[in-house]
This record gives sequence, C-alpha cells and structure tokens, in this order.
Amino acid sequence: MDTARPVSGHASGHSADAAETATATVSPQGLVTGWSEGARRLLGHRAADVVGRAAAELVDAFDGPGVATGRGGSGTASLRHRDGHLVRLTLHCSPSLGADGEARAFVVTATVPSASAPSASTALAAPAAPAGSSEPGRGRRTADDRRTTDNRRTTDDRRTTDDRRMADDRRMVEWSHTQSPLGMSTFTRGAAGWRLDTARSGESPAEAAEDGFLRLVRQVADEGRPRRYERTAPGPFSSRQQAWITEMWPVRDPATGEVCAVGTATFDSSEEHWARQRLALLNEAGTRIGSTLDVTRTAQELADLAVPRLADFVSVDLLDSVLRGQEPAPGPLDTTVALRRAAHQSTYEGVPEAAVTLGELDAYPPFSPPARALISGKPLISGVDDPEYLRWVDKDGVRRDRVRRFGFHSVMATPLRARGITLGVAFFARRDDSRPFEKDDLVLAEELAGRAAVGVDNARRYTRERTNALTLQRSLLPRELPRQAAVEVAYRYLPAGSGAGVGGDWFDVVPLSGTRVALVVGDVVGHGLHASATMGRLRTAVRTLADVDLPPDELLTHLDDLVTHLTYDDESIPEDLEMPSAAEIGATCLYAVYDPVSRICTLASAGHPPPAVLYPDGTVEVVKLSPGPLLGVGGLPFESTEVELPEGSLLAFYTDGLVEARDHDIGLGQDRLCEALSFPVPSLEAACDTVLEALLAETRADDVALLLARTRALHTDQVAAWAVPSDPAIVADARAQASRQLAVWGLQEAAFVTELVVSELVTNAIRYGAVPIGLRLIRDRTLICEVSDASSTAPHLRRARAYDEGGRGLHMVAQLTQGWGTRQTSTGKTIWAEQPLPTA
Repeated sequence: MDTARPVSGHASGHSADAAETATATVSPQGLVTGWSEGARRLLGHRAADVVGRAAAELVDAFDGPGVATGRGGSGTASLRHRDGHLVRLTLHCSPSLGADGEARAFVVTATVPSASAPSASTALAAPAAPAGSSEPGRGRRTADDRRTTDNRRTTDDRRTTDDRRMADDRRMVEWSHTQSPLGMSTFTRGAAGWRLDTARSGESPAEAAEDGFLRLVRQVADEGRPRRYERTAPGPFSSRQQAWITEMWPVRDPATGEVCAVGTATFDSSEEHWARQRLALLNEAGTRIGSTLDVTRTAQELADLAVPRLADFVSVDLLDSVLRGQEPAPGPLDTTVALRRAAHQSTYEGVPEAAVTLGELDAYPPFSPPARALISGKPLISGVDDPEYLRWVDKDGVRRDRVRRFGFHSVMATPLRARGITLGVAFFARRDDSRPFEKDDLVLAEELAGRAAVGVDNARRYTRERTNALTLQRSLLPRELPRQAAVEVAYRYLPAGSGAGVGGDWFDVVPLSGTRVALVVGDVVGHGLHASATMGRLRTAVRTLADVDLPPDELLTHLDDLVTHLTYDDESIPEDLEMPSAAEIGATCLYAVYDPVSRICTLASAGHPPPAVLYPDGTVEVVKLSPGPLLGVGGLPFESTEVELPEGSLLAFYTDGLVEARDHDIGLGQDRLCEALSFPVPSLEAACDTVLEALLAETRADDVALLLARTRALHTDQVAAWAVPSDPAIVADARAQASRQLAVWGLQEAAFVTELVVSELVTNAIRYGAVPIGLRLIRDRTLICEVSDASSTAPHLRRARAYDEGGRGLHMVAQLTQGWGTRQTSTGKTIWAEQPLPTA
C-alpha cells in the first residue's frame, strides 16, 4: 500500500511518507538547531538557510502547546514554504531531556492533516471547479485559479532551476575532488571498527591500514577535533626522504551533530620537509662544528655532520701549513695544490671509497674539481658529465677504481675560507642510488664549509699560539739534567689539555758543593704566557740563590721577597696589555737539598705538596713537612725539615696537577701515588710511566710535573775528615795528612795542588775563623777539599797589590782549581775548592 500522498497543489512533488517524516530540532530559546532532508523537501528550505534562525519565522499560525512550556504536545500549524505559500501541517513536539530532567532541545515532527478536516491552507490549495458551473462567484474563482496556476508554474520553474544548479554544484565538487592533487579519503565506523570507506584523487595513504593511523582516526572521531599527521619514508634517493602531511577532520551529521565519519586529505610535503631539514642541519652545524680547538677534530666534525644527510662520501683536505698552525698565504691558490687529508666519512663503515688515507699528502692538478674550487675561491658542482672530472679520475688508478666501484656520479667541491685565507677544500660525492647535486645542495655545502672554515681557523690560531707558548715553556725548563753523583733522576712534564693552555709547572736539579744536590719543583698559578714567564723568572732566581748555597728555608725567604717585588708600573704598560699584579701572582715551591755523605735530605715548602718517599724495605709514606705560605704572601717564615734517607730511597716530587687529576682530592691522589710507587719496576723511567698511568685521567685540566730521585751515598772509603787545632804550626801536619790520603786513593798527581789548597784554607780558618775547625777530603767525580769553622764571616777574593805581603792565597786557589766557594751552615761556614781528578 502506497502511503504517500500530496500535501497540497502548491507543493506538487512534495509528499509526506509515514516512514520518513519531516523533522526539525529547536533549542529551548526557540532557535532551529537541526533540519532534516524530509523538512527540506516539504518546505523547500535548505538546512544552511534555516539552522540558527528563530523557528517562529517559519510559522504563520499554530494551534497547540508552545515550545516555551517545556512539555510535549501536538497541534496544527501553517508553515511558510520557501516560495511564499502556506503549508498546513500537524506538528508533534517532544522535549529532549538532560540528566537533570530539564529540556535540552525539542524535536518537532510534521505530518499531513486528515482530508476530512479542511483548513484555510487546504482551501487555498483546493482544485478549480469544473467548467459551466453556475455557482455564484465562478468568474472570481476562475481568475483565482488562473493566478494560482501561474504561481504554481513559476514555482516549478524556480524549483527546477534550483535543482539544476544544485546538480551542477554537486558535479563541480565531484570533478574538483576527482582532479585534486590531494589524496582525499573518508573513514567510517564498521562492525570491525574504523575502516577506509572511500578514496578519491589518487591512491589512499599507505598507512591507512596501519594500526597507528587508525588510532589517530579514532582519536579524531572521539575528540571531535581536527588534527595534522606527518610521516616520512625513504625516498627514491638515499640522500633525501619523502614526506606527506595528512589533514584529518571529523565529519558531522547536520541533523544530529554527531560524528559519522572522518575525512582526510594527504599531500606531498617532501620539498618543505627537505627545506626544514636543511635549516636544521645548519642549526646543528653551529653546535657540532668547532666544538674543540683542534684542527683535525673540527674537520672530522664537518664530515660526520654531512654524511648521510647531504652526501654519501665527504673528505676534508687542508693545507699542510694549516695543520702546523702556520699562516697560509692570503687569497685563492693558483698552482697545483698539495693538500693533506685531515678527515673523511662515508655511509660505508671503514670509508672504503677513500683514495687518500688520513694524514697522507696528495697533489690536486689544476683541472680537478677541488683545485678549481680553490683557484676560483667558489664552490662548484661536477660529475660524470664534466670532462675535467673524468680526466681527473682517469689520471689516478686508485681513484678511478674507487669511482667505478662505488658509482660516484655527482660531486661538489667548496673551498674552506675564513678571514680572507684559504685553508683547504671540502669534497662531497653521491653514488648511483642518490640523486645528483642541485643548486640548493651547493648553497648548503657552502654554508657548512664556511662554518667549518671559521672553526678550523680558530683551531689553527690556537695551535700556533699554543705551540709558541709550549716552545717558550720548554725553553725555560731543563733540556738535560746535569751530571751529579748524589741521586739518580727521571722526570716527566705534561702540558695541560688543549682547552687550558700552557701553565707554570716546573722542576730542576741543581748540583751543589760537597757533592750535594738540590731538587726543586714549583707551580705558578694559572695558565698562559704570563704563567710561563713567571715560571722562568722563578726558576732562574732559584738557580741563582742555589749557587749561593743558601739553606732551603733561607732560599725560600729570598724567593718570596722576589715574588713580592714582581710589580709593574701601570703607567708604562699599554692599556690593552693585561699584566698580573704582585697580588695576582701565586706560586708554590718545594726546595730540597740531599747530602750523600750524611744521607740527610733537608726540605722546605712554600705551599707545595710534600714529596712521597719509597724506602728500600718497600715502605712508602708522604714526608711530613711544615709548609709555609705561597710565594708572594710575605711576612711569614719558612721552616726546614730534615729526613735521613737510606741509600736507594726513592723520592717523588710532583705538582698538584698529578694528584688532583683523577679524584680532585689531593689526599686520595697521594694515596694513589704511594700505591703506584710501591709497584716494582725495572727502572726510574718505567716508574714514571707507572705513576702517570695510575694517576692521570684521559683529559688533563692542569700541567703535570713529576721528578723521581733515587738516593746514593758516599762511603767511608770516599771521605776523609780531620779535626784541626787552632794553631798555625799544625798547617804542615794538615798538608801531610792530605798527601797521605791522596796516596791511599792513588791520586798522587793531585798532591801538589791539594797541599797548596789545604795550606791556604786551613791558614785562613786559623787566622780569621773560630774553633772548631775541620778538614775534609771527598773523592767522587771530582776531588773536593773543605775547611769549616764556627765563624760566619765569609772570605772575599781580592787582587793584592805589588808590595802586599798577603791577600794572594784565595787568588791562587781560584787559579789552581775549577771552582771554589763558601756556604753557610748552622754552626758557621764551609770554604770548599774543587779540582778535577787526574786523567790517569
């Protein structure tokens, strides 16, 4: 049974179906919020024209309960059609309640009233009376029917035009979607979940069936908000990736506002993605290239960054002068270029494509791409379509084999230039599975090379300054330790890491009179040329004071006064030259004197760590000192400490950079030092290596100086001593005793000079000195004669006049021996004279 029937003559073609009733949704405020397709066919109004408007604008008359009552009900209403005529309908109003029982909206449905109940609107829609009727007003009704027919025809024509326009619009939209470069898809909810329902304009996204993408579809549907999804995948060339951006949005039912589907539009964003990658690569270059002040490390950072994001193979070649820190010639190069391979990198492990090994020097002919870039000073792109490139490849058999084996077809060469100086060249290459280089790649390579060039030049300048500073520092340190018999020594000096610069650590071994030796180690606070210069001045001062044979505590007192007077006149120094003041100069020093005859080591410290000693029985301990203040503080005394050392004891002198390198704790460092010294080694050189390996970290923030000294002793058969009475008559006996001792030692040839020296020195002691007086002969590398007395008055060498009866003794001693001098002792003084042993 067909239940559809016409609503009115004015609404021809519009019918109400019991199975599909016209429906609208009205808010409590009386605004239309929903409009069904049945309502559009019934009244002609589209949803876009009605939603948001007041429902009262569509109602001409209504007989029934209003929406404002908040209750459901039914009534007859006259509604305005889009073409202006009225449609008589029965409306049913049902409230939609919320959880609190309040009405949130009203659902209004419309049905056609019964034909037995005509109304004003049905009367207007009644058909015309048959011809020949004699009813009154027939002429008037005929005119009305004619006007109604005309209106109906006009309405039908307008409706036909609107339908045609809507069909054209739908066709245009369909064509637009079909021909769009975007991949547009629709996802709907099925029994098994969300699935791809339709896809237009190209294939559906490859990830449409993936769980991750469907999860995003569910999120868009659940949240009801659009979102963007971007994905990347390997492209047709290894140096670039493909990228797509998918816009996702919820599709809502206009009638209910519920999400019924999810629409997607995908477009290729590879170019935009690569542009972002180029910017990201440049930003990363600012932090990764030039992280250290090392030339080869900076070059390697450029190669590591460019592979594989820009090229499949990268090499960096630098001028030999740059690697040495020297200043290369300004401007581009104009001859065959000899470059040294500083760095290279490849997508293959081990860089098998390299025709030049790291550190090897290679000559580039003028027609090769690297040389052309250096000569012109501009980057260039070359490849298999360039005859000059093929000529360069064919000239070298190894390079020709590499190119053919790995299929290099496109290359770039860009010079490394900074501050108007050419430093080297960077070479980029791509293999068969990568697309040829383009202009954008060349611009990017030039930017990367420019940043790397600045880093290389900074490292080159630092290398030059550091080399000069190290040269100065090493010139101030002893190149060879002097020969002496008191101790066997070995040493190590290690400058700080590349970031700290040269420091002021130093050490020295100074032979003293009486076969004694001075062992010195010191440290100037800070780094740089000022520290090195201050170190050199202190070392010179220590050597000068050591020649005077001062005791350790007195020597440090004089050294402290020297540092205190290291002031600078501010008016005489340029403003741009920063020089430290006396208060800014901080230095430590440890001065030790070892006597192999007594086997006593006397030490004094000016703020320096004490030495460690390894005794012959294997016991290791740190010497307990009474350290004084840093040099330059002034006003405080220094104290000496005496330690008796058995023959064969090992003394370890060091700077704080050794014991603080690993643990940053001097106590723990000294414990490590003692442990390392106790390890048995065959020699002092091996002991130095063992100590450094045990205490030093991989990187050093401070200089390290280590001095090891193994003590020796002079035995009784090498020393002869006598007490001398204060009587001039005893001088002859002193000469005789000395002569007999020389005969015992087999040194009769030295008897004449020795007797003269003994006679003069003993006579001076008896005449000008005080008792007790002692005479001592020492046979070691030289023959030493010493006369001591209790007076602190030191003799002075002078030239006697022609008629003077005295004053010639010390002058003769100085002429007959290779050296003489005076040293102060705790009980007086000692005058000594040294002469070489006979050649026999």
